[in-house]
Amino acid sequence: MNNAMEMDPVLDKIRKMQTAIETVVRGKSDAVRLSLICLLSEGHLLIEDVPGVGKTTLAQAVARAFDCAFRRIQFTSDLLPSDITGVSIFDPAEGKFNFRKGPIFANIVLADEINRAAPRTQSALLEAMSEGKVSADDATRALPRPFMVAATQNPVEHHGTYPLPESQLDRFMIRIRMGYPARDAEKELLRRANDGSRAENDAIERVCAADDIIAAQTRVRAIRVDESLLDYLMAIVEATRRSDFLLLGASPRAALALRRAAQAMAYMEGRDYCIPDDIKQLAPFVLAHRLVVSADYSSHHKRSEEAGAILAEILRSIEIPL
Repeated sequence: MNNAMEMDPVLDKIRKMQTAIETVVRGKSDAVRLSLICLLSEGHLLIEDVPGVGKTTLAQAVARAFDCAFRRIQFTSDLLPSDITGVSIFDPAEGKFNFRKGPIFANIVLADEINRAAPRTQSALLEAMSEGKVSADDATRALPRPFMVAATQNPVEHHGTYPLPESQLDRFMIRIRMGYPARDAEKELLRRANDGSRAENDAIERVCAADDIIAAQTRVRAIRVDESLLDYLMAIVEATRRSDFLLLGASPRAALALRRAAQAMAYMEGRDYCIPDDIKQLAPFVLAHRLVVSADYSSHHKRSEEAGAILAEILRSIEIPL
């Protein structure tokens, strides 16, 4: 580890933040680490899995581990775009309309079951996620910094849902799956069920301030990525575009996201430079959800699994730079 990075007080706080989250989200250290990589990369997180495995708990724990504004939006079929962005209300006393900000004006926004809202409402998130601002009533309003949308969805339940279009999936830097907990972690969860553990998330230690996260994001942008690693990253991206198994390969936005995520991983591991393993480890989480499998090879309901398998084969076929 770099001596300068070892003495970085902000990095020390980020690591304490990770430890604090893991006291609530037990047995899921990889999911916690990827969530923080996404936050430090100034990206947005998609948590996809079956109900009851801790998707919402993870998003809430990330928000509560640093001192920030947190809002939860429960997506339903009757949710309107103005329910997210805000609405102008007439004030009789002042004789004018005043804009009342919606829940999108927060540092961490939990979009719960995002695929249950209609496409028009889902699209209300697009500008906020990509531009960090909201346009409403002929005015553009900046969102607070740092800003991250953590969205959850159940990939198994399709009744009454609206699958996210490719354009919106591409806005999510990282997609993770929680998976079922390990036996020991689940047994501990059962053991603590009557000990007031439901309040653990509310009592999580606030380790970082918003300014600490912004400082860490600035440090991440300064992490060195050598030319050979850019060539390696481009080889992966270009292979997805040439693959006969894929109808849609990784976009330039995906390539930029993978670069930034690799920088964040290097920072969290105490390095001021990236290594090939940063890119290789993160590629499945950054790229797979953006790929569209050709109809000749896709079984529709298993599209994401097939995309992951195709990407894994691509990663195996590309020589890692020394």
